[in-house]
Amino acid sequence: MRTIATANVNGIRAAAKKGIVPWLETTEADVILLQEVRADDTQIPAEVRSAGNWHWHLAPSLTAKGRAGVAVLTREPPEATRIGFGSDEFDTAGRYAEVDLPGLTVASLYLPSGETATPRQEEKERFMAAFADYLAAAAKRCTDAGRELLVCGDWNIAHNEIDLKNWRGNKKSAGFLPEERAWLTELYTVRGFVDVVRHLHPDTEGPYSWWSYRGRAFDNDTGWRIDLHVATPNLAAAATSARVERAPSHDTRWSDHAPVLVTYDK
Repeated sequence: MRTIATANVNGIRAAAKKGIVPWLETTEADVILLQEVRADDTQIPAEVRSAGNWHWHLAPSLTAKGRAGVAVLTREPPEATRIGFGSDEFDTAGRYAEVDLPGLTVASLYLPSGETATPRQEEKERFMAAFADYLAAAAKRCTDAGRELLVCGDWNIAHNEIDLKNWRGNKKSAGFLPEERAWLTELYTVRGFVDVVRHLHPDTEGPYSWWSYRGRAFDNDTGWRIDLHVATPNLAAAATSARVERAPSHDTRWSDHAPVLVTYDK
């Protein structure tokens, strides 16, 4: 049995000042996937590195210093580690890292956020096209090796209306565009992956994992569900529980995202 957490930290150095260290020390998770670390190996605060006695696998952005960056933290030493997914454009951008554990390949993903009708959205679409092909190949490779594949992180897409509070006002917004939602639908229906939290909670609004710092979005729970556990079917079927660790109040948040934890009986 493993409990796996994903969390966009919105800058690990800022999060260290806001309370992530006690969370790293006390979480029940066996694996943690971090996004938007925004730091290289020399910039991770010492108190973060020493919290919880984790094995760190960090993929910082080499193309835009202080941006993006993902990490995989494991309690057991990984059997192997990799950065990127074979993309000349994105492998140095701090967007994807994976590790092999016994019977499981687990990855941290920070998919570009995009911006409607701008080059940033074109970049997001290029990433999505390349990454979908990689996921299909990775799933086959894992299946052939008797392993499961789990990709957690900030996918920056709300799949359906149930996945964001103000869906009517965001029909033309990056993160809820028809073509982005169709891309996720294809991952689930054609390529065979499973949105684990939605599988466990098919009719629940949210549970949201990101709230803007602007206005009273957090207090009013006007959020988005964009931090996902996406798994191969056998692993998804072994998921027994899922929850969002929403902070008790706005001023106790250490990120604009909240950790999403799933326990797998596998």
